[in-house]
Amino acid sequence: MSNYPLLDLFLTMLWFFLWIMWFMLLFRVIADVFRDDHLSGWAKAGWTVFVCILPFLGVFVYLIARGRGMGERQYERAQRQEQAFRSYVQDAAREPQPPSAGPDRVGELERLAGLRNHGDLTEDEYQRAKSKLLAV
Repeated sequence: MSNYPLLDLFLTMLWFFLWIMWFMLLFRVIADVFRDDHLSGWAKAGWTVFVCILPFLGVFVYLIARGRGMGERQYERAQRQEQAFRSYVQDAAREPQPPSAGPDRVGELERLAGLRNHGDLTEDEYQRAKSKLLAV
């Protein structure tokens, strides 16, 4: 038989998960403090000190005082990220501009020649890469 009864195991697991939830909440509050653009530097420093010195009281006071705004700020941040992603996808989906034969190709040819001279590319690999670059 075991010296650690099932109820003690259950209570240990409960305390462990409560401890994990506490740290998640603490990190969420600290992240919200630093992500809030409307707080001044002094206010951010004050909340951080309050949360670090008196963590339980600091987190609970922060949730009472600014808890509603945490969700709103998270929602606005998610909307901005989604808009940035959509803008990126739309820009990427547009037809690409034809590549210029300017300094980009010349620099790439110089780089290939340097790799061949240094021995990193064989002559065959160099010729294939050069023809591929000039074909574009």
